[in-house]
Amino acid sequence: MNTIKLLIAGLLSAMPALAMAQDAGAAGGMGVMGQVIFFAGFILIFYFLIWRPQSKRAKEHKALMSGLNKGDEIVTSGGVVGRITKVTDDFIVLEVADNVEMKVQKVAVAAALPKGTLKDI
Repeated sequence: MNTIKLLIAGLLSAMPALAMAQDAGAAGGMGVMGQVIFFAGFILIFYFLIWRPQSKRAKEHKALMSGLNKGDEIVTSGGVVGRITKVTDDFIVLEVADNVEMKVQKVAVAAALPKGTLKDI
């Protein structure tokens, strides 16, 4: 009699686990085509939200760096504002005040300012 009670108690305690296992098996999977569509959607989201905007910003920055000329007014990524006095392949020389010049890497240029901006500052 005790063994029957233990057997019934054991079956009743295992019922929730058996019910969950049956539901998971009955749900099935997406299938191969569903997985391919899901993966393609993930790639498209990755392309449009991350890859494309980043490459667009890189292209704009490269065009900005190649278009720097003597006399342009710029802002560096550190916030330094100045007028370009000399341009080399990798570096530019900025005049930040009267008779004060700084050497800065071209990649540190954040933006080009309109002519006459330094007079207003």
